Amino acid sequence: MTATPVSAEVSEPTAFTTRVAECRARIERVLERALSLPEAGSARLREAMRYSVLGAGKRLRPTLVYLTGEALGAPLTQLDAPAAAVELIHVYSLVHDDLPAMDDDDLRRGRPTCHRAYDEATAILVGDALQALAFAVLANEPLAATSAPLRLEMIRVLARATGTSGMAGGQAVDLDAVGRTLAVGAVEDMHRRKTGALIQASVLLGALAAGVAGGAELAGLERFGAEIGLAFQIQDDILDVEGDPALLGKSTGADAAHSKPTYPSTVGLESARVRARELRDSAIAALAPLGGRSTALVLLANVMVNRAS
Repeated sequence: MTATPVSAEVSEPTAFTTRVAECRARIERVLERALSLPEAGSARLREAMRYSVLGAGKRLRPTLVYLTGEALGAPLTQLDAPAAAVELIHVYSLVHDDLPAMDDDDLRRGRPTCHRAYDEATAILVGDALQALAFAVLANEPLAATSAPLRLEMIRVLARATGTSGMAGGQAVDLDAVGRTLAVGAVEDMHRRKTGALIQASVLLGALAAGVAGGAELAGLERFGAEIGLAFQIQDDILDVEGDPALLGKSTGADAAHSKPTYPSTVGLESARVRARELRDSAIAALAPLGGRSTALVLLANVMVNRAS
């Protein structure tokens, strides 16, 4: 009989907090290695890439890769490459999103955005180079226990989450929606693409790296990633309204200033909070096929929805 997942209201135990910190420390070392690039080319570009990637950020997506893969029995060495790849894609998206042609932000992760610390042309190249590096890491790093078909599936999953079906497509919808009113379903679709797709991909990459290519476990994790990804972005919308910029490491009120449709602007703050909690609970229910192995993912789901930064 499959065990029931841990309740959505379980608080964070010390062991879980320690484990998340260990994941963050590990991915920092892996990213450091990935960014130890050959000396050929522009030193300024390499410096700007390191500035954008290292030493900051919650590292949520790599943590999802690690915790998912661990729940399915994968060794950490098998999870390093997909964890690094998904974080490199995430940082590339932040660098490009911050550009004046996109969200025009001056602060990211508590310090000047890449185009402010360097220049716009360098920031564009940083994003381009980080995207290429992500796929190089996923394709080239040794993954002894991962078959060639599974590695190709991992590349496909990450590409889909990055492109027009996912992050880039969601950003295009976001830009097109400025100054317009969207139905709640359209806002959810935008959020699922722009933010949720890469979060879902993080979960799937952890499962694929563990050799889980189908069945009830993968289906449950796919739904978990989709639901918690949308919940995460709704909470992000809420924090843009009422969050503390000092905790967030970025300015608040940007969505309203740019007349962007968000979940709170569409349904109100309280309804947005209710929807985020509903999605979290749905995500946790989807983990039932994992039984007791889902505990860390349940706790992380709570963190993603209850966070203040």
